Amino acid sequence: MPEAPEKAPAAELNKPESKGLKSTLNLPQTTFPMKANLPVNEPLRLAQWQEQDLYGQIRAARAGAEKYILHDGPPYANGAIHLGHALNKCIKDFVVKTKTMAGFDAPYVPGWDCHGLPIEIKVDEKLGRKKLEMDPIAVRRACREYAQKFVDLQSSQFQRIGVFGRWNNPYKTMSFEYEARILESFYDFFEKGFVYKGLKPVYWCIHDRTALAEAEVEYEQHTSPSVYIRYALTSNAKAIHPVLASQNVYTIIWTTTPWTIPASQAVAFNPKMEYVALNTATGTYIVAEALLSTVIVHCNLMSGKNPGEPASQSDIIALFPGEVLDRTTYQHPFLDRTILGVLADYVTADQGTGAVHTAPAHGVDDFATGKRYDLPEIQYVDNAGKQRNTNGQPYEDLTVFKSNPVIIELLKEKGALLSATNFEHSYPHCWRCHNPVIVRATEQWFIGMETPMTNQDGSATTYRQRALDEINKVVWDPSWGKERISNMIATRPDWCISRQRIWGVPIAVFLCEKCHTPLNDPAINKSIVDLFIQESADAWYKHDAAHLLPAGTACACGNTEFRKEMDILDVWFESGASWHAVLEAEPELRFPADLYTEGGDQHRGWFHSSLLTSVAMRNEAPYKMVATSGWTLDEQGRAFSKSIGNGVDPVDVAKRLGGEIIRLWVASVDFREDVVASENIMQRVSENYRKLRNTLRFLLGNLHDFSLADKVEFESMQPLDQYIVARLVELTKKIRAAYDTFEFHRAYHALNEFTNTDLSALYLDVLKDRLYTFAPNHPARRSAQTALWYIAESLTRLIAPILSFTADEVWALLPPSEIRESSVHLAKFPNLTLSDMTAFLAEWKQLLEIRVEVMRDIEVQRKDGLVGKGLSAEVSIEASTTDHALLSKYRDALEELFNVSKVELTPAAEANPEKINATVKPATGTKCERCWRYTDDVGEAAQYPTVCQRCAEALEAIGYTEGAA
Repeated sequence: MPEAPEKAPAAELNKPESKGLKSTLNLPQTTFPMKANLPVNEPLRLAQWQEQDLYGQIRAARAGAEKYILHDGPPYANGAIHLGHALNKCIKDFVVKTKTMAGFDAPYVPGWDCHGLPIEIKVDEKLGRKKLEMDPIAVRRACREYAQKFVDLQSSQFQRIGVFGRWNNPYKTMSFEYEARILESFYDFFEKGFVYKGLKPVYWCIHDRTALAEAEVEYEQHTSPSVYIRYALTSNAKAIHPVLASQNVYTIIWTTTPWTIPASQAVAFNPKMEYVALNTATGTYIVAEALLSTVIVHCNLMSGKNPGEPASQSDIIALFPGEVLDRTTYQHPFLDRTILGVLADYVTADQGTGAVHTAPAHGVDDFATGKRYDLPEIQYVDNAGKQRNTNGQPYEDLTVFKSNPVIIELLKEKGALLSATNFEHSYPHCWRCHNPVIVRATEQWFIGMETPMTNQDGSATTYRQRALDEINKVVWDPSWGKERISNMIATRPDWCISRQRIWGVPIAVFLCEKCHTPLNDPAINKSIVDLFIQESADAWYKHDAAHLLPAGTACACGNTEFRKEMDILDVWFESGASWHAVLEAEPELRFPADLYTEGGDQHRGWFHSSLLTSVAMRNEAPYKMVATSGWTLDEQGRAFSKSIGNGVDPVDVAKRLGGEIIRLWVASVDFREDVVASENIMQRVSENYRKLRNTLRFLLGNLHDFSLADKVEFESMQPLDQYIVARLVELTKKIRAAYDTFEFHRAYHALNEFTNTDLSALYLDVLKDRLYTFAPNHPARRSAQTALWYIAESLTRLIAPILSFTADEVWALLPPSEIRESSVHLAKFPNLTLSDMTAFLAEWKQLLEIRVEVMRDIEVQRKDGLVGKGLSAEVSIEASTTDHALLSKYRDALEELFNVSKVELTPAAEANPEKINATVKPATGTKCERCWRYTDDVGEAAQYPTVCQRCAEALEAIGYTEGAA
């Protein structure tokens, strides 16, 4: 808080034993109640808000206003909140509160993602072998209880940091109504022909034994084997090139997944790529010409015509295009199987050999090639990633990664291994368990990205193209988000939406026991949705197919017996359809949302799945704008990690420093970028908070005897007071503009600059004489208090979205008003307006520049010992005609502005001096014992012989009698 004036130290003057003139100063109340102690006071205010149902009051206050809908992306309910959660929720709270105070009806319905693998795995760990004896409903009940525990925990933690919302009735993906809405969404896709069931390669987590979608895969560094393997040509070599007729011919493949070699069915070549036949000491090898030198080095190939020397270009005996290798045949390196030569455009010269080992069961491209060439789709790997049905091979029953060295050794024994090293590369991992995944062909449910659709104008298009078109209609902040999600949509495969687990919404489809065709009857589908509303998705596990289907239900093939599909839906489908389950279901909300805002990883997650579900069901995007936040990092730029121990726990910070410190930290950073946090940074933010709070205390303390009846009209205020109010109006516009564009860091910096520069360093410092020594009702003092009231009232409203606890506390301590709302959070932003102040502010800008020069000159004389502090000096200013006119215009404000006892003005001798010339000297006159100014009128009032005339009038106004306490 700005210190009391040097003439009257507040700490001294307010001691009980202080007597005489000093006790007549209008000092702030010493019992002012606004002590920080945030860790204690914030929970008390939070309890008060809950008791008063402040959120309900806000909703009622904005009823009927234009709506602004921010839709909450649901965090996962499996642990306490971390700093990323706090960043995300505070950003959302800032948006909602700024929109509310701008006059919008901006409800906030928080939500949680409650289904899925992490929760089920935790429950598995807790139940152990007991789970094997439990029915699915009991397991699901345990999962529901686990999720609810963390919903409750996270809810309390979000509220603790001041986030407003409908916490007593959030949305949860495990609620009966939500589960029914998700199934309803699936049926919408199903009935429109977007969904199919088929055998395709998908990412598969062998640890969790389930399929994964693209959005559930993260890339991490991984060490894989790097092997070069030769396949012996078994077809007519002469058909490739006549010179090969008498040669032992091989091709060479390179792979980092030796475990897929048992499933090898073909070798793919690029039909347009040039290939060579290289004659070596161990045979003739067919490889891509562009990769020849690399292959020679990696495989240590020796020359066929120059014994003992490495092979080279001179060993090439034939050159031919890849297209001649179509339908050639080769011997599998260790199995009794013929391998087919096939053509594929995806074979490149980036790395490897130009000949690509093809296992249709373990690659998307491989699978497509297998379909074109009618190759067998042999699957040797089970759900747990173990090699099965190998006819006694040594890798039987080993997981794929453990089978690698065994298969490499087998290749070596068979003479097929040319090279084996390790290869460090980026490899797909499960986003939940963080174990490496594999690609595995399994029967799954898919949403087809090329499904035919109709544009809004009635023209034909595809599902993928409609999604891309809708992306162009959305505002992306930062703008790079548009390109990022567009690239993902443009290249993504069909969406695998089935998972082989229990805890989730089942794909409630009936399959014919005879022909396996899915039953797709809208009436039956609706009956299952209605059942889920009543009994939850548990109903699918509770009742058998015969009980759920109407009597006489028959398949098109005539069969009347059906089985239930027991896979569950991808959780990204669940959360992605939240616009339908929440926005379209809640009367206080609406579709589409004005804003979705989450971390950058959600371009392949929630932003992505929400777009796809909405385009398919409503033919438009579910959001008008998407704002993306960065990652939270430590001061070394590292991601937070439990193993490193570099995290910042927002719950701990709130307990020690206060929730406001978390909120102020979020406001201080540009959330669109990666943001840095640490204990040191939180301490610095806490110090900034302390400075701001002390400024607010000073404002309130000096309004202790002010009421709105004392307010002075702007036109009658002192010029300095008019200036600070004009600056306040500028600040309000700047902060409102920053809020409108969600640039909360700009609002934070504008607020800091105003409080530190305009207030503490200038206005509140020079104002103390008027506040403390003028008569309580003196017009000049009331003018100053009016300005302080404007500042306090406006700042409280402006900081409310960020410092929600502090603003509400200040609001209750402002001078009483019958028209003021009971909480600042029910109020709107300040609407103080002034006529054009451009010229006025320009004059004051010049005045303040002159002040800097004068204060510099005073400081020089002070250091030289010519004058003492402040009021012990007087100044004579020689200025140009223009500056002299300006200083003369504001003559009455200069002593206060320069904090001196007297100012004299003289025109400059030169016509246009480059700067003003200030002469500083000791003040003349007598020192007033009350205000400490040096004047010529001390003692003129006989009853107050030691004070100046101004102080004598003040003492008379308060009825002070010499010698009284």
